[in-house]
Amino acid sequence: MSLQISQPLAIIDLETTGIDLAIDKIIEIAIVKLMPDGSIQKKRKFINPQKPIPVAASNVHGITDEMVKDAPTFKQVANEIKQFLNNCDLGGYNSNRFDIPLLVEEFLRAGMEFSMQGRKMLDIQKIFHSMEQRTLAAAYKFYCNKSLENAHSAEADADATLEVLHAQVERYPQLGDTIDTILKCIGEDDAIDFARRMIMVDGVETFNFGKHKGRPVAEVLKNEPQYYDWMMKSDFALDTKQKLSEILNRTLVKK
Repeated sequence: MSLQISQPLAIIDLETTGIDLAIDKIIEIAIVKLMPDGSIQKKRKFINPQKPIPVAASNVHGITDEMVKDAPTFKQVANEIKQFLNNCDLGGYNSNRFDIPLLVEEFLRAGMEFSMQGRKMLDIQKIFHSMEQRTLAAAYKFYCNKSLENAHSAEADADATLEVLHAQVERYPQLGDTIDTILKCIGEDDAIDFARRMIMVDGVETFNFGKHKGRPVAEVLKNEPQYYDWMMKSDFALDTKQKLSEILNRTLVKK
């Protein structure tokens, strides 16, 4: 069985200054785009994060300040990346929790809207963890019987992730051969914001952190409006603040 898609699937991998969605930046992006006819298109760019790359991060991916000092900023390439992702479903390895959220955050910082409407998000790690519980390197070895060379190179990781997806579709007939059937099998993400500060619980938007964890967001905003002010002034991701404001506005309309 081979993967059947009706619109392009863009596998995204990022290398970054760190893992905090609110403050860290992209320093390399690689996109491997699988077209419905089976052909592949690729885009890879170094990005100047306009801040020093921590040594700990450089030790992981090997990218230094010197390597990106002449690279464009994300704002300078945002439209090009957005156009490359036009009409694409999005995928990657741990992409629902990191790569896609940070990419959306960078678009917001650049003052550009990147709509997720009509897009499916396929996290290949979620398939793997549902079936085998492994890392990307182990997944690549397990499914493709290959050693992952140049791990933490964005393009190498994105290439490997797409190979793993093809192998998973071949190995697990229960996944089906479309994005829809795969998501039906493994379940779709219940997150409201990409940082998962709010999630859906039985159809209700619910806080997923802090003193109000487990409580409906609308209820908290209604009874404790200062909590909204605190979140908007604190170091939360822009996407989180945007979603929180949308819920608040709906709550005010219902009054």
